[in-house]
Amino acid sequence: MKASQFFISTLKEAPADAEIVSHKLMTRAGFIKKLGAGLYNYMPMGLRTIRKVENIVRDELNKAGCVELVMPVVQPAELWQETGRFEKMGDELLRFKDRHDRDFVIQPTAEEVVTDIARQELRSYRQLPKNFYQIQTKFRDERRPRFGIMRGREFTMKDAYSFDRDVESAGKTYDGMFAAYSRIFQRLGLQFRAVAADTGAIGGDRSHEFQVIADTGEDAIVYCPTSDYAANIELAEAVSLIAQRGAASQAMEKVTTPGKSTCGDVAELLGLPLSQTVKSLVLATDETNDKGEIVESTVWLFLVRGDHELNEVKAGKVQLPDGTGLKAGFRFATEKEIVAHFGTQPGYLGPVKLAQPVKVIADRTVANMADFVCGANDAGFHLRGVNWGRDLPEPDLIADIRNVVEGDPSPDGQGVLAIQRGIEVGHVFYLGTKYSKAMNATFLDVDGKPKHFEMGCYGIGITRILGAAIEQRHDERGIVWPEAIAPFTVVICPVGYDRSEAVKAAADELHAQLLAKGVDVILDDRGERPGAMFADWELIGVPHRVVFGDKGLKEGLAEYQGRQDAEAAKVPVTEVLNHLLSRLQIAG
Repeated sequence: MKASQFFISTLKEAPADAEIVSHKLMTRAGFIKKLGAGLYNYMPMGLRTIRKVENIVRDELNKAGCVELVMPVVQPAELWQETGRFEKMGDELLRFKDRHDRDFVIQPTAEEVVTDIARQELRSYRQLPKNFYQIQTKFRDERRPRFGIMRGREFTMKDAYSFDRDVESAGKTYDGMFAAYSRIFQRLGLQFRAVAADTGAIGGDRSHEFQVIADTGEDAIVYCPTSDYAANIELAEAVSLIAQRGAASQAMEKVTTPGKSTCGDVAELLGLPLSQTVKSLVLATDETNDKGEIVESTVWLFLVRGDHELNEVKAGKVQLPDGTGLKAGFRFATEKEIVAHFGTQPGYLGPVKLAQPVKVIADRTVANMADFVCGANDAGFHLRGVNWGRDLPEPDLIADIRNVVEGDPSPDGQGVLAIQRGIEVGHVFYLGTKYSKAMNATFLDVDGKPKHFEMGCYGIGITRILGAAIEQRHDERGIVWPEAIAPFTVVICPVGYDRSEAVKAAADELHAQLLAKGVDVILDDRGERPGAMFADWELIGVPHRVVFGDKGLKEGLAEYQGRQDAEAAKVPVTEVLNHLLSRLQIAG
């Protein structure tokens, strides 16, 4: 490929609306052009990288026994109505009517459509297992699209869906996909972690996220450096920091704390460590009638240590022995509800002597605290020296409801936890029969009886990988692509290509030699000044650069520089090809 035949469109400055590195660099390097809010044209340079990502993904999935198909971007609403997601999905699901007044959606994912395929085509256990995948356009109507392709509305995703006859077989498929994903991200050349994760809106019982490590990542990844433990912070287990509850050593005392409504302020006023205080958070759940009207509300009190934060995902999974819990959804209680149950305004709440009965959920660490400080349910006052059993009943439930913090013991007992930032680019779920039951998707098992498919789903954000890779790999000059997904592997930069026959001949010869070896090479024949030419390719992020110039050729030398090399190296012209092939690990 020659640059004059290609399309190169670099910018010196990023657009004003570009907030993060990947958005700025992808725009400046000519990988994307904005069309509308959350909508981008993928320009030729960007598309080359996308295709390389797709090829790696496709190769590994095919090797893993997956079968490729393509499902429509536009899907009939009745399939989504079968699972209830047409109503539950929210505003991110783009709905519309056709000219016949029939409801349709633009797919954000394809569980319904692929389950419909399975219930029509997979009739017998002899056809199982099957794992279908597609690489297809998706659309999610983000309220506030931002960060370029990292949170766009239209994107490309690889989504796969497995169908198995029993739980054991589904587990093997899940493990196989987990391994395939690990190989994919290793081949992409990215630093990543696979972490246990919450199943979220997709549903299911087993879930792992694949996170590209980046300081700018939105997700917090919890891991143990001395073991294999890793989890998203939403799911990371927080063990009790107090092994056993100590005996009471203080009398409970009501102390005045005027204007001190936070644990930090109270601890400072009383001269106590923040870890001796207990934070009270009030959540509520609503029961509704057929019309969606609230008929009854229940208030719950959650207690975490003053230096800890409530984990809302964990709180949403809390369930009492009688089966009641927050699984149906929750919200933070209103001030009116708080006053009714605690007799005071927020900031002075506590679990002692409640105005009305409230279910009390204590974090594991709080349940083992003694002589702690909490609100007195009286504005301007707190209680110190509070102890379970003596001053208040035992909590209704002791549960892991907090976020872990760096330095916490690892749940596997193999060390302490560390936290780093990551960008989610892949997710694997074990769904069980969530969708097959909702859509009555069955096959005839070995006993001749119908049975619902055990399902799994597996996603990779193809276009999101580009943004994540740049967030992980960039410098002050531009993008630093991993070799496997760079738009071009080698760029030849001839200085004076249009003026020197010797330079033109050397560049053309190396270009032809590299093409013959199957190397993805581009020759910059645009006649640009050296400074501008080098700046373009450093911005674009091509991993290997060779420079020919008249002066060097007279000495029989060319210059080679890797994208991350501090300086260029002089290489004999006769050795340039072998030098490159060695760096590319290609046989000469």
